[in-house]
Amino acid sequence: MSGLALVIVVFGLALIGWLAARMRAATFRKPGVARFTALPVHYGYFVALAALVPPLLFLAAWSLTSPALVTDAVIATPAAATLPPPGFERASILSEARALASGRSHVPFHALSVRLAPAYAAAQARYDWIATALALCLAIGGGALAFTRVRPDFAARTQVERVVMLLLLCASLLAILTTVGIVASLLYESGRFFGIVPIGQFLFGTHWSPQVILPDDPGASLGAVPLFWGTFFIGAVIAMAVAVPFGLMSAIYLTQYAHAATRRWMKPVLEMLAGVPTVVYGYFAALTVAPAVRQLGLALGIANASSESALAAGVVMGIMIIPFVSSMADDSIAAVPAAMRDGSLAMGATQSETIRKVILPAALPGVVGGILLAVSRAIGETMIVVMAASGVATLTANPFASTTTVTKQIVDLLTGEAEFDSAKTLAAFALGLTLFVITLALNVVALTVVKRYREAYD
Repeated sequence: MSGLALVIVVFGLALIGWLAARMRAATFRKPGVARFTALPVHYGYFVALAALVPPLLFLAAWSLTSPALVTDAVIATPAAATLPPPGFERASILSEARALASGRSHVPFHALSVRLAPAYAAAQARYDWIATALALCLAIGGGALAFTRVRPDFAARTQVERVVMLLLLCASLLAILTTVGIVASLLYESGRFFGIVPIGQFLFGTHWSPQVILPDDPGASLGAVPLFWGTFFIGAVIAMAVAVPFGLMSAIYLTQYAHAATRRWMKPVLEMLAGVPTVVYGYFAALTVAPAVRQLGLALGIANASSESALAAGVVMGIMIIPFVSSMADDSIAAVPAAMRDGSLAMGATQSETIRKVILPAALPGVVGGILLAVSRAIGETMIVVMAASGVATLTANPFASTTTVTKQIVDLLTGEAEFDSAKTLAAFALGLTLFVITLALNVVALTVVKRYREAYD
């Protein structure tokens, strides 16, 4: 039985158990019978969970272990006696035989894989039936055992709530463990890189040219300062120069000047920018903004104006994060107590004076927090800089010149043909770790500022 069909059957058994337990629990409501401790639906959920959770956990574990069991069974057959020693060629033949057996491939490249395909199909079918039998036994056995506990004095609601809490805890731990795994992989691979390249040369070196790495001094070509400068220049200078004024002014207009009807349609339209895929922004930057920026540079007399300039990528990135700045500023301004605004107007201040001297200073912590979150979003952006920025690492303050960012270089390093253990490839993990630390620090600072703001005005 296929995996999907088996899961559907397990869910069907759980549904049958839910209906049966609910119907049985409903018979408890009779005159003279003591009040039971849970509703009929709780008994139904208890039986359904008992019939559903064990087989699903088993199938999840089985999906991880069964490929190795099937491969071992195939290797033990006489047809696998001529397999090459363990290595890339052996793995390629076994992978092709698996694809032929499952029907995912019909054009073999190795004659041996054709002979192994029937053995793979037979072993896979045998283990599939074993998994089906065990999963059905767990579903039927768990449901039947739980059904025997459906009694008026059984606290089914408490048991169901415990199972639900356990599932929620597992979901939370999964997110935490995923983050821990990402950080651990970055630390491990970065440690390997720093074993090859001194950390001082990487963090403070001013020459980045991973295409030519000297064997005796690999750190001489892997100085990341130009990358850090390009990331800061595009994401924290140019992008913020676009996003902060427009985002803040739009928030002030929507909260202080706009009519309610205008705000109802303008605010959702503005926030639609946050839902546009970044690849669309990348196309817009590469095909529309970059040529226009180059023409502007030539018109201003800048002979070396590039179509892959920092200005093109930064402007589009700033447009992308306008909703982040605007939304945070909008919430911060709206959270300022109305008494402060009314008191300023009652003292004779104009509306613009009230905004500049009362509302904005009061909302400043929230606005600053939103700007910091927007900066962390900007410096981690990938698609726009991949499609609009250059791959040349330069230390320049000219916005019309070519420059690159950390995310652009990570993509270039991991899509090349270098060996995985080389300093060139491992440099991507060191860049990723540095970017992770920077964005984490910005997020912590931003959330700290926002938390203090909320404590002041909640």
